[in-house]
Amino acid sequence: MDIVHDLQSIAAQEHALVFPRFDAGRAWQLGVYLHELALARSLAVAIDVRTFGHPLFFCALDGTTPDNADWVRRKSRVVEHFRRSSYSVGLKMQQAGTTLADKHGLPVSEYAPHGGSFPLTVAGAGVIGSITVSGLPQRADHELVVEALCAELGADYGVLALAKV
Repeated sequence: MDIVHDLQSIAAQEHALVFPRFDAGRAWQLGVYLHELALARSLAVAIDVRTFGHPLFFCALDGTTPDNADWVRRKSRVVEHFRRSSYSVGLKMQQAGTTLADKHGLPVSEYAPHGGSFPLTVAGAGVIGSITVSGLPQRADHELVVEALCAELGADYGVLALAKV
């Protein structure tokens, strides 16, 4: 995996995957789509869609553990704090050879800069929440979320997907 290339690709994803509007119905639709996608692929994941401070969709599929719900919480806090995907924040920390605790004083018990949480951005409003998946390797968590957002927004996932490793 090339960190620089992934960071450039994630920036393009964040720029392209913007909602014209977002509400609880859209959150439910997005969560249900991810749920169906995970079931079809036999993936043991937890799925969360939220505006900041307001959970709108959550489910944990068979094979997940309470740890997955905690990972969801910690990854979504990274998006809330930085307004960027948790994977991009983690890659930036890796690239700089530091941690969120060292650089920003953010405890690992509350923040997880690992792939799987992506900002929900609304045109004209900015980042208003996050969509998070936990249960797969971090890059795969990130890509599952991006794939679902592409389907929901009519974007070409083939163009926005991270390079195969």
